[in-house]
Amino acid sequence: MFSPATNKSSFGHQKGRHLGHAAPDSPSTPFSTSFENRPSSGTPAPWTSRLSVFARIPPVKKTEKGVDAETIQPVYVGEFPQVVRDAQASFLQKNVPGGAWISGGMDKGTSLSWIVCENRLFVWSYVSPVASRKCFVLEFPPSVIGSGGISSEPSHCNSWMVRFINWDGRRKSSNNVVQQLKSLGIVVCNQKTQALLFWPDISEDGTAPVTIPASFDDSNNLSFSPGVGKASSYRQQQHNRNKDSNLVEPSYFNSLIACAVPNREHVCIALACGSNGELWQFQCTPSGISRKKVSQNFDTSSAQGSDTGKPLVRKGYPRSLIWRFDFHTSDITDREFFLLTDYEIQCFTIKLVPDLSISKRWSHEIIGSDGDQGIKKDLAAQKRIWPLDLQVDDRGKELTVLVATLCMDRISSSSYTQYSLLTMQFRPRIHISPENTEPPRERVLEKKTPLQVIIPKARAEGDNFLFSMRLRVGGKPSGSAIILSGDGTATVSCYWRNSTRLYQFDLPWDAGKVIDASVFPSTEEGEEGAWVVLTEKAGVWVIPEKAVLLGGVEPPERSLSRKGSSNEGAAEERRNLEFGGNIVPRRASSEAWDAGDRQRTMITGIVRRSAQDEESEALLRSLFHDFLLSKQVHGSLENLRNSGAFEKDGEANVFARMSRSIVDTLAKHWTTTRGADIIALSVVSSQLLDKQHKHQRFLQFLALSKCHEELYSKQRDSLQIILEHGEKLAGMIQLRELQNIICQNRSTGIASPSNPSIEIAGSLWGLIQLVGEKARRSTVLLMDRDNAEVFYSKVSDLEEVFYCLEHQLQYIIGGEQPVMVQIQRACELSDACTTLIRSAVNYRHENHAWYPSPEGLTPWCCQPVVRTGLWSLASFMLDLLNEESGVNLSTKSDLYSHLEGLTEDLLETYTGAITAKVERGEDHKGLSGQYWKRRDSLLDFLYLQIKGFVEAKCQQDSDEDIEDQREVILKDRSLPLLSIARRHEGYQTMWTICCDLNDTELLRNLMHESMGPKGGFSYFVFEQLYLNHQFAKLLRLGEEFQDELAVFLKQHKDLLWLHEIFLNQFSPASETLHSLALSQVHTPVSVAEEEPDSELTNFMPTLKERKRLLYLSRIAIMAGRDAEFEKKTKCIEAEIAILKLQEEIGKLLPDDLKSQVLGSQLFTPGELIELCLKGQTPMLSLRAFDVFAWTNSSFRKSNRSLLEECWRSIANQDDWGSIYQASIDEGWSEEETLRILRGTFLFQASYKCYGPEAATYEGGFDEVLPLTQNEPQIPGKHVVCSVEGIMLQHKDFPEAGKLMLTALMLGKLGSDMKVENYSPME
Repeated sequence: MFSPATNKSSFGHQKGRHLGHAAPDSPSTPFSTSFENRPSSGTPAPWTSRLSVFARIPPVKKTEKGVDAETIQPVYVGEFPQVVRDAQASFLQKNVPGGAWISGGMDKGTSLSWIVCENRLFVWSYVSPVASRKCFVLEFPPSVIGSGGISSEPSHCNSWMVRFINWDGRRKSSNNVVQQLKSLGIVVCNQKTQALLFWPDISEDGTAPVTIPASFDDSNNLSFSPGVGKASSYRQQQHNRNKDSNLVEPSYFNSLIACAVPNREHVCIALACGSNGELWQFQCTPSGISRKKVSQNFDTSSAQGSDTGKPLVRKGYPRSLIWRFDFHTSDITDREFFLLTDYEIQCFTIKLVPDLSISKRWSHEIIGSDGDQGIKKDLAAQKRIWPLDLQVDDRGKELTVLVATLCMDRISSSSYTQYSLLTMQFRPRIHISPENTEPPRERVLEKKTPLQVIIPKARAEGDNFLFSMRLRVGGKPSGSAIILSGDGTATVSCYWRNSTRLYQFDLPWDAGKVIDASVFPSTEEGEEGAWVVLTEKAGVWVIPEKAVLLGGVEPPERSLSRKGSSNEGAAEERRNLEFGGNIVPRRASSEAWDAGDRQRTMITGIVRRSAQDEESEALLRSLFHDFLLSKQVHGSLENLRNSGAFEKDGEANVFARMSRSIVDTLAKHWTTTRGADIIALSVVSSQLLDKQHKHQRFLQFLALSKCHEELYSKQRDSLQIILEHGEKLAGMIQLRELQNIICQNRSTGIASPSNPSIEIAGSLWGLIQLVGEKARRSTVLLMDRDNAEVFYSKVSDLEEVFYCLEHQLQYIIGGEQPVMVQIQRACELSDACTTLIRSAVNYRHENHAWYPSPEGLTPWCCQPVVRTGLWSLASFMLDLLNEESGVNLSTKSDLYSHLEGLTEDLLETYTGAITAKVERGEDHKGLSGQYWKRRDSLLDFLYLQIKGFVEAKCQQDSDEDIEDQREVILKDRSLPLLSIARRHEGYQTMWTICCDLNDTELLRNLMHESMGPKGGFSYFVFEQLYLNHQFAKLLRLGEEFQDELAVFLKQHKDLLWLHEIFLNQFSPASETLHSLALSQVHTPVSVAEEEPDSELTNFMPTLKERKRLLYLSRIAIMAGRDAEFEKKTKCIEAEIAILKLQEEIGKLLPDDLKSQVLGSQLFTPGELIELCLKGQTPMLSLRAFDVFAWTNSSFRKSNRSLLEECWRSIANQDDWGSIYQASIDEGWSEEETLRILRGTFLFQASYKCYGPEAATYEGGFDEVLPLTQNEPQIPGKHVVCSVEGIMLQHKDFPEAGKLMLTALMLGKLGSDMKVENYSPME
């Protein structure tokens, strides 16, 4: 860069290389025709062999170490097209003065390069590989060049400006890496002569441009048509102009922009700003060009007036014109552009339709008294400030200005120049409506960062040199900028680690100068690309990001030109000492390239490989090389272990890196000069087989040296990666064979000898181009290679095939193509995918002994990018199969077959990924859900297609017996799909096929084979039969699948008891019936807890059905007669008695409660007793004691308070006060008294609970509440120990207590009882 030279002699040599100050031993011009004694470090001329370009860069970077080798050097990515090289050679043979050099440039929006050589314009894409590069050659008419030719006015040849017009109306996505611009126009302008040319469409050969000849006429409106008028020579025009105003220098154009006019074919608008403060508007059409001076709201006068008080237009301004947004859609009718003057940034809007008009929107002063708005002027030591160039980022939100400031040193009184970058951004929440013609009252821009000084103290340069400097933004590293100087150097500036870093791309004299710089399009949306540089004679170079970060230096006190510094005798430039480790960044320009890897250094955070890793890899490479020669491995394991080769796992492992370098090696003998037909040569297959053989030898080395055992036991990930490289290599070989077959089939069909490209054209070829182009752009070392060569070399990145399928499928297949073509291309891609996946699987099966234990390891073909790519293709094929128009049955059948195979591979990738997640203990619910959803959608769709094919065949065939053969045809077509469904538990598809075939034997066989969670397919069949209420078929399957049906029916107990009786399991059947009879909810509680989402039985039996179930339960328990037969029988009888009581209680309740109690709801004993108490009737009160009698003892104990309440209620049913009074008034005898008491309800309750014939379940009432108390009851005490105690609390007890106690005792004795018999068991 700024040449951190090690001694003064080399420093002085750099100084002598400046144009016009050449040292005696160096050529005076870069166009010297003698190259015998050119410097050894010089970049070769473009007409030499391609291999000589890399003479100073060791080839080991791309071959032995693979394509992923680190680089901190500029990378040569492509030479000029042959026609350009021929024109350069012809140009150099002429006696050209030293001031002339070839003009050229690069366009970021279209990724095109251009060079003007003599009277021709050459245009080609700098991102396309050399093999597929097409160059457009446009010839300037003599009226523009002049009668004397280019040699007569050499100062004009390097003053061309070229702008490209994309008629598509939108910028192409950078992801469409194999795109071609189908319709492109060009506007060309000469800065000095102001001649303008317009080619409406450069793809039309032989089309003459529309021109405006060289002219300095200041008339406001001029119009020119093709071939009209003859232009006088520029020399004569200049002479006439100087004659009229001999003190006024001729004006020239500084900047040019152009864009298409919407809704008008091949019509564009161009704007050019002149050095005399003028802005010109050109409207270009195929019929002519109109030229108009723009004066409305346009002011380029300097902020500092002249001595006469009149506004002064500063010489050389305005400097830059640039669109705010580099692209626009066809529906946008107005665009914004910026204009850089000598003190401010101006923003204009141009309305493209209906009439062209330009209006000023706002302006922002960047050089003034307020330093917060930009640069503060009139500071001490400041003499003059030059805004040199303006650039806008891709988002149109940040503006960067290159500024040069002339200052004076207060100590030495010498002048120096300070270079800096001013970055402005739009203020938040500032919106200016396009309809608003008034300028905004508040500032629009603000400083994003403080002024970034690039060079604080450099040589004072003249105006011509300063105005030749250009700025470019948008490359890597993010936020960096590149400054191009007029003498052919390029300097990258970036702010990194709290300081500015500068990196200069410089070439020796025989390589010519740097013409222009741009950004290599990134393969990822929203990301920057690497800087790409167009040189005068050495082709195109890319500056990697690491070269800028590692090779950058702190800002030196040096000029951006090839001149020396103003303080050459001072100390050398400061080096960057802030990197991790003992790092000394160096200049990666022409002198440093010769050093190769000797000066390579590693930086923490940029490159994580340590010196130990480098040593281990070098040792492994040496040992493997010795093994290939001698087949000996003595001491290899111990040496590698001592070097730390086994310390890292995964991709960082040296064995994995070695394996990757083997499979990714670039072929030295491949070329890119013969075009795309290289891929049809056997050299591709031969190279892949050589790689496979070498990789197999590497595996043998691992086995013989026992490194495989070490990796197998400790570093499974690394060993997995190594073997996956073999899988990918096997897949690549098979893919190459598939491409050969496709090319052969196509050549015998539509291809012709005159058009060999037809043999290659196809979706697979497009996919290869996409993947190769993506790898080429992401790896600068591959940018000079052909896309197909890169694809077949980058074997380890085979996943990129599926990434491109996901993101670029529409482009590969061609959405605008007919359906038949799309189907053919989709089938071709399907074959490619299945070839890759199945080749990898076959390799794994054949070499399974080499693989580590698979637990927790996810194969490469099961990664998300592979699954997503396969699903994208499968989804597209689904849509194609839905197409009804123009697709015959055979074509759809072929498409179906391909989709069936692709479905199988896709589902296999899912199962592999899910298995690995389960083994690692990771959450797999989301992945499993996606797998089930996509599996069912694919299988269901495929089976519908099969049925459609069968129906179509039956309709086509008029045979009467075709209906009888329908099932045979359906079975033959569905067997492959059935096999896929069986492996992936596609139970719905399996069930549907069996039902449509009405094949019970097939169904039973599948139920035996497909065992999975919850019984597998058999469980699914049971569920389908149950949901369809086919209970008889379901139970008949239980004869063959007894255990499976028993598991299923645990959730469906309404049928479980039948299956248990069939299995002679009477006791379990009795329990099942018992639980069904007492079920309180629609779904059994145990089932609802285990499987809340399952669809279960809607079963709620009535009271009558509940009794029936209990009777069946009693019969089943009697049939079983197990050890607890009697106990279970009594329990069932008690439940029957309570059900009968519920019916009787319901009949005694009011009408509003009767329907509820007599319905299907089962009331608990406690609820029934509460209903009886609320009824407040004698019969209901008595039924409460019946309920207590048929409950168990634990219920009575836990509900003793409720039992006491029942006794209080029954005592209130008789009027004991009246009975007592009647006994006194009537003078009852004892017999009469006993007779009357036997008719009381209290007597009946006592008889039911304590009488000699009391019927209870599990113990009696005495265990809970005795009838009498042994100890006297204390009045007022509320503790109740017996029924007698409850009676003591009755309000009538003081008078009728004796009668009440007598009734209780009579009930207990029961002698001569004359009451209506009542038994709930009747």
